[in-house]
Amino acid sequence: MSNYSFGSGSPKSFNAYPRGDFDLESGTIRRARKPKKSPLHPFKMIKSIRNRLHYYCKLRPLLVFFISLSLGVTIFIVVTTYESHHREMNNYRKYDLGSDTYPLPELRNLVMVAGHSVYTSSSCGKVDKEGSWFLESYQKNPGQASTFLSHIQEGVDLAAKDESSLLLFSGGETRKDAGPRSEAQSYWAVAEAKGWFGKENVKRRALTEEHARDSFENLLFSVCRFRELTGLYPQNITVVSYDFKEERFAHLHRSALGFPESRFFYSGTPASSTSKVAALKGESLVRTQFQEDPYGCRGSLYHKKLGRDPFHRSIPYPNGCPEIEGLFRYCGEVPYPGFLPWAK
Repeated sequence: MSNYSFGSGSPKSFNAYPRGDFDLESGTIRRARKPKKSPLHPFKMIKSIRNRLHYYCKLRPLLVFFISLSLGVTIFIVVTTYESHHREMNNYRKYDLGSDTYPLPELRNLVMVAGHSVYTSSSCGKVDKEGSWFLESYQKNPGQASTFLSHIQEGVDLAAKDESSLLLFSGGETRKDAGPRSEAQSYWAVAEAKGWFGKENVKRRALTEEHARDSFENLLFSVCRFRELTGLYPQNITVVSYDFKEERFAHLHRSALGFPESRFFYSGTPASSTSKVAALKGESLVRTQFQEDPYGCRGSLYHKKLGRDPFHRSIPYPNGCPEIEGLFRYCGEVPYPGFLPWAK
């Protein structure tokens, strides 16, 4: 009995019965074996999870259905967005054929001069006279022609200061009575007649975009034209137009294109003093229309564009900028949700 002490200490010291089973026949004690830790069985775990799911499906069928539906929709959206982005990025690489295939691959910035009229004179000696331009009734004001010259010269000056810039005069054949002459070609011809290209060595980098029918297309089409000529999209954009149109270009049109504000610049020149009041009133109306219809694809803005295409010119875009084909097709009240190469 010496192995089983009855000390005066804690009851924990009393070991009347040893751990294990006592064999009466042999008089020995069989020690209990420690249970071995069972290895992890993945198939049993899967089966257990499946049984639990099966149980919850029976217990809460509607809840399980809605959770499964939500999960499926989420996965579908993620996969669709990824595939769309991946496809557009592949298209970007596909059409980026290398610098040797583009006329001006070294240029990085865009200077766009928005056209407002067509030059109709057979001589470029009277470019500052209103009679040399085709003017709408609201444009027939003293000093109107000089404002066009200010835009042209400002665009040339800005391009001269930045050797990595492409100067684009933008504007289509918008006036039937002016004949098949574009606003863009009119501005380019005036700049050449004035000798501004040679003086500033800009002529090689001064080209035209000849399909735009409104201010939004001036910007959008010029971005696409830049891609056609350089193989890339512009790092920075500078727009030249009237100072009272800054809000329209720098906020409404820029936001519709999703172009970063920090890389967008505006250079505005004043309207003639005789037309300023009427110009501000008209601009307020057009700005309201673009606020309601940012892409000019419905209502009065759309019909106005149709009226500015008297010769039914086929618009070549977005053939030269396939990465933003969706932007050309988009018509909505909120910004375009798809991929844009300049977003990052």
